[in-house]
Order: sequence, then structure tokens, then C-alpha cells
Amino acid sequence: MKKLIMLVLVLAYALILSAQQTFFKPEKMVETGVYYYPEAWNPNQWDRDFKKMSEMGFEFTHMAEFAWAQLEPSEGVYDFKWLDKALELAAKNNLKVILCTPSATPPVWLVRKYPEVLVEMPNGQTGQHGTREHYSWSSPKYRELTTKVVEAMAKHYANDKRVWGWQIDNEPSHYGALDYSMAAQISFRVWLKNKYKTIESLNNAWGTTFWSGVYSDFNQIELPNANRLYSGIASPTSMVDMKRFNADECASFVSMQYNILHSIISKSQFVTSNFMHGHTDVDPWRNKDLDFISYTMYPVAGYTKGVGDQGFRMGDPWRISFANDFFRPVNGVTGVMELQPGQVNWGTYNPQPYPGVIRAWLWNAFAGGLDFICSYRFRQPLFGGEQFHYGMVGTDGVTELSGGIQYSQFMKEIRELRKIYVPNVPMPKEYAARKTALLYNEDNVWETSIQPQTFQWNEINHITKYYSAIKSLSCPVDIVGEDRDLSAYPVVIAPAYQMVDRTLIAKWKNYVENGGNLVLTCRTGLKDRDGHFFEAPWADAITGLIGAKIAMNDMLGADMKAKVEFNGITYFWKTWGDMLDPESGTETWATYTDQFYAGKASVVHRKLGKGTVTYIGTDADDSKFEIAVLKKVYETAGIGVKELPEGVIINWRDGFWVANNYSSSNLTIDIPKEAKIIFGTKELTPAGVVVWK
Repeated sequence: MKKLIMLVLVLAYALILSAQQTFFKPEKMVETGVYYYPEAWNPNQWDRDFKKMSEMGFEFTHMAEFAWAQLEPSEGVYDFKWLDKALELAAKNNLKVILCTPSATPPVWLVRKYPEVLVEMPNGQTGQHGTREHYSWSSPKYRELTTKVVEAMAKHYANDKRVWGWQIDNEPSHYGALDYSMAAQISFRVWLKNKYKTIESLNNAWGTTFWSGVYSDFNQIELPNANRLYSGIASPTSMVDMKRFNADECASFVSMQYNILHSIISKSQFVTSNFMHGHTDVDPWRNKDLDFISYTMYPVAGYTKGVGDQGFRMGDPWRISFANDFFRPVNGVTGVMELQPGQVNWGTYNPQPYPGVIRAWLWNAFAGGLDFICSYRFRQPLFGGEQFHYGMVGTDGVTELSGGIQYSQFMKEIRELRKIYVPNVPMPKEYAARKTALLYNEDNVWETSIQPQTFQWNEINHITKYYSAIKSLSCPVDIVGEDRDLSAYPVVIAPAYQMVDRTLIAKWKNYVENGGNLVLTCRTGLKDRDGHFFEAPWADAITGLIGAKIAMNDMLGADMKAKVEFNGITYFWKTWGDMLDPESGTETWATYTDQFYAGKASVVHRKLGKGTVTYIGTDADDSKFEIAVLKKVYETAGIGVKELPEGVIINWRDGFWVANNYSSSNLTIDIPKEAKIIFGTKELTPAGVVVWK
């Protein structure tokens, strides 16, 4: 099994290297850039600004995603002179350029002449000019007009060697909303016909006999709208399909632009789009025809406490690493298109990041295997909806802000690191031996959000808690879909994988019997792909796999605590607990110690063929329980792990180790005596970084 794992890893690395060499030079490792909006600044300042970028160490810049009004001031009339000048000055200052298609912000002439292109919100109101992403992906007219402007841009810059690559749109989404326009309604019915073929199949999948919801024709179906469902959702499956449709429409709109670009531009120019981590109204993985997908990342905006009393200024330790490991495995290549430059303006509150943490984020992104890092934005704006959003330089356009100083330091360090880069360094054996796959399916996120069963359930929080637990044991991770070959991974973890089918269960069983170690967690295997319970005993789909029956589940109120014991230590829980009845030959690793089910199994473990299956039935109040159980899974399988202090993330990349301290305390990193420290020391202050080889 270990030889097979190493062979698969070598082949995978070769494919990734091939993709990297198409657009990126491996010896560069990572290139760093920054957004710029020439249309927002006096043209007399452009040369000064690009010169400043170059002096700070930036290697590329990013332009035009919000400039449709300047690129096409009236229908069919294009103006590229100003953008040509910006590219000329960028090139003069040794900056490559990522150009963007401008579809995120239609100009006013477009929405006034063609109001049917606008999104319709769940409350029935039509989107209004003056914002972004307020168009309908389903609108034929918007697709037509987008096609024209993208074709015009592509033809103008098709063979322009100053253009490194293209970004489609900007953060494609409706920022948590769904489109209820007539165009979307028509497209949804077509989507349903393609999926279900017959109205009888749809009725069966949606369970429409419940509450007299039976349809006799696809034309009777409206877009499911929770705002209009007077007393509850009759068909949760219809709402999941609405989410699936929405994600497919977004992917279709992105693919349309990708196909236009790739039919015209040079093969040396890449095409990507940037998706927001954690926004689940779209599914980035549906965009596999892009050359690669990239992401947006703002670790500090008032929505996380982090670790310790200053954690809110640093962000969750897992956050950047999770995005790296979520976006990279799709095509083997990724980058962060927007990485926070400093204080922002749109959070629930907007604290100043902790001193030094922006450099730490950069090193954390580098360590995840990214080929580029780009920050939003170079200059802090003087007007508009993001005035308080920091840039690399402040409101005078020249004074470097804290983030700009930290970016400069990082870019200087990368140039030093390039001098000692060695190509094709294999992943250390002991590190590769604990490589873990975390299975993810957006359907489970959507479905459990519609029927959470407890207001405390959050699928993303559950998944990221397990990701954080894996990383706390210093394991490399790929976040993958169920179509992935699992044989390359000694350990596979599927958190709260509620919707399954027999094919997937058989795949899991085959993986285990051939030597893999599978971990399933609470809320797994309860439903089929339509969101129906199986007509069988509870969770019967996985009973034979885990070697136990799930007798019941329980959940408690926010101010309550129940107890579970593992290895003599008591942990607390309240969100979700599965009570298990293990079969003969299945070990009980953890038990509930109170409530009327005291003594019932919480965690079970069994051998199956050459591998093992572990079922963790409890969602604990913090990750210490999950870390302890996972540590035993690895150790029982003979896989050595290295438990890290809370708040520490360690990653390996291209022969270099990088450790980040996201805790609010000084910590000492265990670095081998024979290692050479390149930057930093093993004594890490909060937001500290150490790099060694």
C-alpha cells in the first residue's frame, strides 16, 4: 500500500508540475501582485504608481474587472486606449498584467436599455444599478452583451505578451442571494427537464405527495422561494435543486466566457476566476474547465475569535490552509487572487490586523503550494463604497501602510528563497505517509442547511473543525470530491456526509479492504441523493461498513452540556450525538457518561480487510475530542503524527517547512537540530513565522 501511495504521489506531482510550467515557472515558486484601478486615478499618476509597485517588489498587477463603463461607454463602442496606456506603463515598470472580463458591473446604459438583465431578489424586488453582481446569469440578453465585450477584449489583447492571464468576472456569486427573475424561472424548468426527464420522476424525487404538492407539468413549477412559503418547506429536495441550479447557472456563465477567451487568446495566457471561500451559494468545483480556480481570502473582518485574546486580529489558524487545500486539488494549481492587505470596511466590525500577521498570511499561502498571491488593492480609495478599505499605500497615494511594508518584506524574502530552491524535491516520507483526504460535497452543505434539525448545526463549521484537527496533527491534506481515486491517501475522512448512494458506500468499503483507513462522523449515510431517508433501519446504508447500528441521535440546547468519555478524559457536547450499538468484533472507543443513554457508544472502530473504519458519532464543543480520536486512528494504523500546539500550522512545500503561530502566546516550534533555519527562529511570537529546510 505504501509503495502504491508513493507512486501515485509521484505521478500526481508530475501532472501538477506540467500544469505549472504551462503558465508559471517552478523556480519562481510564487509570484506576488496587486490590484490597480487606473480608471479611478489621474492618468498623470499611473506611471508613479506602477513604479512604486515595482519598487515594493510586486511582479504583476490586476486590472479592469469593474471597468465595463470605461471599456464600452456606449453599446458597441469600445475604448481600449486608456487600458493600452496602463499596460504600457505596467510593462515599463516590469509588471505583468492579469486582465479581467468586466461582467461583474454592467454599465448604466445597459441596464436602462435592457432592464430584463437584472437579478430579481427573493422579495420580488429587481436589482438596481449602482452595485455589483446584480445581473442574472440566466438572462439571454446579458449573455449576449457579455459575449460581445469579452470577444472585443480578447481580440484586442489576444497576443499581447504583457498580458499574463485573465480573470473572469469577480467573485462570481450573488453574495448569498438567489435569482428569481423570469429568465431564471425559464432556465430552471429547462434544467429540471434535463435532470428528471419526466414529471413523474421529479414528483418522486421531490416527494410532492407530501402536502398535496404534486405537479402534472414542468411549466407549473416555480423557483422555490423560502420567503413565499407560508408555513414551511414541503419539499426540501426542491430547495436543494434550487441551489444546484443556481450553482450550475453560475458555472455556465463562467464557462461561456472561458470558451470565448480560449477560442481567441494565446495559449500562453491562463484563464481563471476567483471564488470566495465559505460562500456556498455557488460551487467553485463546478468550474473545472477553467485552467485553474483561484480564491479570495480575508482572514480578519470581525467574524472569528481565533485563538486567544488577540486571535480576532489574526484569524482562524486553519482558514488559509483550508482554502489552499480546497482549491489546489481541482487542477493541481491555484492562487489567491485577493488576500487581505490590512483593515477592511465591510466586516461586522473591522479591527486592525495584529502586527506582522499579514506577512504570516503570505507565508501560509505560499506554504500551501500557491503559484501566485495577489492583494486587493494597491491604493486606498478616496471615494466609493470601500473608502476605509486599506491598500498597500494610503490616501496620499505614496505612503506605505503596514500591509504594504509586510508585503515588501515577504517579496524580498521570496527572492532570497529562490536562490536556494531545488527543483523536484520529493515530499518527506514521514510526511507523505500521513497524507489525508477530506471528502467534501456541496450538496451536503445545502441539504443540512435546509433541514439542520438543530439551530446549532453548521455543516461548514463541522467540516472545518475536522480539517483543523487534521492539520493540528501536522498532516498534509487534499480536500476532494468523491470521484477522486482514494488509493493515494492512507487516511480518508468524510465529515457529516449525510447523502450517499450504494456506489459510494461500495467505494468506501473497497478503499478500506485494500488497506485504507476511513473515518466517518455523525450525520453520515442518513439519506439518498434526493434527500430521502432509506426505506430501511436508520442509517442502514453504513451499518455494515461501520460495524454498528445507530440507535438514535440527540441534540441539546445552547446552554446545556452533555458528557462523553474517551481515553479516561471527559469532553462536553451539545450540537449532535449519535448513540451507537456496536456489533461483535467492533471496538468501542468512547462512551456517553450521562443522560438516559449513559454507557452507549459514541465512537466505534473496526478492522475490515487490510484497513480500518472509525465512526465518530459526537460533535464535541471544541476540537480537542476530535483531535484525540483522530490521533488514535493514525497511531492505530501505524502512522506517526506530530501534535502541534493550539494555533500552530506547519506546512511543507518545495523542500521548505513553514510554521505559523496564530495563537496569542509565545510558542516554541520543534525543529530538528540538523535543520537550517532560513527566516525567523523556533521561538515564535504571536503572528510569528519560521521557515527552515
